[in-house]
Amino acid sequence: MLQRIQSLYMFLVVIINGVLPFWVNLWTDNNGEAVYAQDDLFYSVFFLVSAAIAFVTVFLYKNRKSQFVINRLNIILNFVLLGFFVYRSLILSGETQVSEKGIGMLLPVISIVLLVLANKAIKKDEDLVKSVDRLR
Repeated sequence: MLQRIQSLYMFLVVIINGVLPFWVNLWTDNNGEAVYAQDDLFYSVFFLVSAAIAFVTVFLYKNRKSQFVINRLNIILNFVLLGFFVYRSLILSGETQVSEKGIGMLLPVISIVLLVLANKAIKKDEDLVKSVDRLR
């Protein structure tokens, strides 16, 4: 059942975490050079693992409970990634040298929102199936 709305949300997470961090800059260093996810192995691994988890979760549509749990784990992973970005942005010096935060630091926030929406839709489907089973 790939036509469900939660599948669309999870495919968007795959695109946001698997493709966009390598196109948009995460931050600009002190030399004025843009830093992308492929420049830092730590961040690229986090983004790719999150994208892979979302991709695998799309195809678990027959087992909604495990899909829901794996999405929650992916949300936690994105919160950890967001925490590393917040830490990184706080240690960037901005007073003596030029440093700038990039739009790529917001990608985990967008992923978290989409994963929460997907979990809401999964819960709605699970409730619908339970209500139909109750009528039988």
